[in-house]
Amino acid sequence: MREALRGLTTRGRSFLAAAVAAAISALILGERDLLRVAVLLAVLPLMAAWYVGRSRYRLACTRSLEPSRAPVGSSARIILRLQNMSRLPTGTMLLEDRLPYALGSRPRVVLERLGAHQASSVAYTVRADVRGRYPIGPLVVRLTDPFGLCELTRSFPSVDQLTVIPQVVALPRVRLAGEYAGAGDSRARSVAVHGEDDAATREYRRGDDLRRVHWRSTARTGELMVRREEQPWESRATVVLDTRAAAHRGEGPTASFEWAVSAAASIAMHLRSSGYKLRLVTGSGEDIDASEAGGEGLIMDALADVKPVSGGDIAALVEYVRRRSDGGLVIGLFGSLTVAEAQLLGGLRGNGASCIGFAVDSATWTPMTSGDRQESDREHAAASLALVRSGWRSVPVTHGDTLTAIWPTVGRGSQGYAYRATMAETVSGVNR
Repeated sequence: MREALRGLTTRGRSFLAAAVAAAISALILGERDLLRVAVLLAVLPLMAAWYVGRSRYRLACTRSLEPSRAPVGSSARIILRLQNMSRLPTGTMLLEDRLPYALGSRPRVVLERLGAHQASSVAYTVRADVRGRYPIGPLVVRLTDPFGLCELTRSFPSVDQLTVIPQVVALPRVRLAGEYAGAGDSRARSVAVHGEDDAATREYRRGDDLRRVHWRSTARTGELMVRREEQPWESRATVVLDTRAAAHRGEGPTASFEWAVSAAASIAMHLRSSGYKLRLVTGSGEDIDASEAGGEGLIMDALADVKPVSGGDIAALVEYVRRRSDGGLVIGLFGSLTVAEAQLLGGLRGNGASCIGFAVDSATWTPMTSGDRQESDREHAAASLALVRSGWRSVPVTHGDTLTAIWPTVGRGSQGYAYRATMAETVSGVNR
């Protein structure tokens, strides 16, 4: 009740002031009728404060988000359901949901009085152009009595979260390097196809069939090695995202880093739908195993939160990938690389892995002079050539390229060699 009295409006306080004035006048003049008026003027705001204060603790609010994960640039619908839990009707209510600045201004909705145990729903939409997780709420409700004598603000404690995920584009199906069609199964399989010498092997264990002994590997290692039977029947893929802040250029949603994040999300969802056992590794140390049910949500949540990190290096990224590397297909989204960094990525070629790298020329995301542009192109060409020589199939990416347009090139058998020759000619021409 004390808090409700502090919520008296100017009108309510005026009623109390008028009641005091009428009471004093009644005592001075000896007018009993005027004293009755003073009592009435005092009772009205007090009753209003009691009414509003009682209603304050008998309201229930629920919030639902449709959808809870919204792609960048799309809209989400927020539905608020308010229910009056008391036997008394409420007055007019002003609803205000608190939102982060990135989602726009705070929505304000007027809700007419609710009867006893009555519920009503209101909805509004938000739109976000930047990835991330955004808190929705708490909801602030301004309660008033029918006469406008008292106004009280209630803040519900519940806060929901809207996850804005990267934009995912549909990719055409292409045959990727290092795949073959397994017997009895039409899905593509990620295995080594470079001959018997590259067959996946492991150390001999007691009880293994001697017919599975791989004699060439045994002779090379000096230990008894056997073929792995299960590997040809699993499609494995690892998506690697370079998060080094120094390797990317641009600001906001149009930055080169955002292109790489969106491409990583699109490729991951494409491979997941193709039946791959998927893994996502980022330069900030995130290692997501998306092979189980719900893996799509884990990947999209991780990519919604990922940010460029300062101080990261390629050596650490290679180490993150190699911790649980089991071969298969490796697809990397890299920012600007130096020749030395491209050579370090050759360490991911072990265990029969087939590596495809999207080499993002982030310098094209910023304006440059003619001389600086030529120097930048030369450095990027040299790094791309070093990536090819490290055993990667390199796919060049410049500002304005779309993943849908360049994705089919990863399935062309001769693309890697053609690009290698192009890079070699470019570097030699620049050197001359």
